[in-house]
Formats: sequence, structure tokens, C-alpha cells
Amino acid sequence: MLAIGDGIPRWDMPLSIRAPHKLRVPQKIALPTRTMSPTPAPDSRSSYTRVAIGLHWLLAFAIIGSFSVGLYMVDLPLSPQKLRIYSWHKWAGVTIFLFVVLRLGWRLLHRPPELPAAMPAWQRNIAGATHILLYLLMFAVPLSGWLMSSAKGFQTVWFGVLPLPDLLEKDKELGDLLLQLHMLLNFSMAALVFLHIGAALKHHFIDRDDVLTRMIPFLRNTASGDCK
Repeated sequence: MLAIGDGIPRWDMPLSIRAPHKLRVPQKIALPTRTMSPTPAPDSRSSYTRVAIGLHWLLAFAIIGSFSVGLYMVDLPLSPQKLRIYSWHKWAGVTIFLFVVLRLGWRLLHRPPELPAAMPAWQRNIAGATHILLYLLMFAVPLSGWLMSSAKGFQTVWFGVLPLPDLLEKDKELGDLLLQLHMLLNFSMAALVFLHIGAALKHHFIDRDDVLTRMIPFLRNTASGDCK
């Protein structure tokens, strides 16, 4: 009620019966939400590790070089130069053997990438068998050379510093037999290497998959740059 007592109007109406003021409540502003698509984690299995790639190419060049030197030195006449080349060849064989051990150990601890899903089962089986045979031959070839050298009575002194024990007693007939075995194993590995190279090129140029680029990553980068 409005009371006039001192000439100044005042409101004496109780607060409980006053008309409530309408308060303007600010509305919530709906902010546009951005759906963040999760960034896919890089597939560590899409290519070999750098160590595996390095060991692969190191062994590839070492095996091809040692094989070439072996073909060259066989027909050389007996001379100090021939004996020196034979020593280099044996040093290379021991070194290759050690690197094969290192590479196999790395492969067992770091699983290689899976083969392409579209690859037929028979090709998968051939690829698996080829890899197993290559590893066996990479062990057998230098080991047969060591056995042959021992049977022929020539001790292997690694890099002219570390004498390696002879694995067999001197036996000329056995040494000649081991020489034939060593050559057979070398040519068998050469045939498998050519098959391996041919299959890798077939995957790259015909199948157009990533089998070769897993071991040569810069080919993948080059192909990506050409597509841009």
C-alpha cells in the first residue's frame, strides 16, 4: 500500500506480496563443436626397422661381393696374390656369418611386416620357403667354406689378427668334397637371390603393392611425391 506520512511516498507493501520482477536469464550460447577425428597411430608394421633394413643391404652387398670374388679367384694361378685374395674371401665369409646371426636375432625380436592381404596363399608359401632357405644358405655357405679350409690344412685368421680353430683334421679328399659342396651351396644361394630380386620387382611393377618399398623406403616417398 502507498502511505503518505511525511510527504514522501514510500512503499510499505510487504515483500511477500509484491509483484515479482521478471529477471532476464541469459540464454546459453551453443558453441559449435568440432568433432576431432582421432589421428591414426602410425603402423610400425608397415615397414622394416632401420636396423633390419641396414642389415639387409649390408649382407646383400657383402654376399654379392664375396660371391664375385670367389668366382674370380678360382681360376687364378697359384701366387701370393691368390693366397691373399683367398684370405680376404675367408675374412668376408666369417664376417657375413656373424652378421647373419645378428640379423636373425633382430628378426626374432622384431616381427617383420605382414605380407599384403591380396597376396595368394601359394605365393605366401613360396615367399616363406625362400626366406627360410636363404637364411639356411647364409649360414651354410660360410660354414662349408670354413670346414673346407680346415680340411685342406689352411687355418683361417680373421683379418690377420684372430686365429680361428680348425673344425676338421687335415684331409685332402674331404677338402675336395667340401669344395664341391661349397660351390654347390653358393650357386644355389645365387639362384635364390635372383628369384628373390625378381619377386620383389614383380611386386613393385606388376602387383603395385608395398613389398619392395618396405625395404627401400625412399621409393615410397618418391611415389607419394609423384602423386601430388
